[in-house]
Amino acid sequence: MTSTAVIDGQQPSLRTHAHDTVAVGTAHAKGQQHPIKLYLVVWGWLFVLSTCSYLVDYFGLHGYLRWSLILLFMVLKAGLIVAVFMHMAWERLALAYAILLPPVAVLIFVAIMVFESEYTHLVRVLFFAAPT
Repeated sequence: MTSTAVIDGQQPSLRTHAHDTVAVGTAHAKGQQHPIKLYLVVWGWLFVLSTCSYLVDYFGLHGYLRWSLILLFMVLKAGLIVAVFMHMAWERLALAYAILLPPVAVLIFVAIMVFESEYTHLVRVLFFAAPT
């Protein structure tokens, strides 16, 4: 067997492998590109939400309304960033749940603690307040 016979015998498989590699590479690159319009729209929404967040302070809102609006705008901005710029919108559902459920659970537990603290404060005021 000559060296040219070995090379000739391997050439079709090398050509096929090279062609498959190029095809997979172009398909992978093609699947990862997103239109620039998507990013511009997200940047626009982030600008609008940031402006709304600053307007809460500008108008001098106080109390629960202020903090509710600031937290709402913060969560919306974080959601846009995670979904688009971190590509979570295109991930599998299991991965999205693994990343998004823990913060949601923390927020639920914080809400439970807030309600519990208000109840505890009410009980202390009603039953243990100094008589006036």
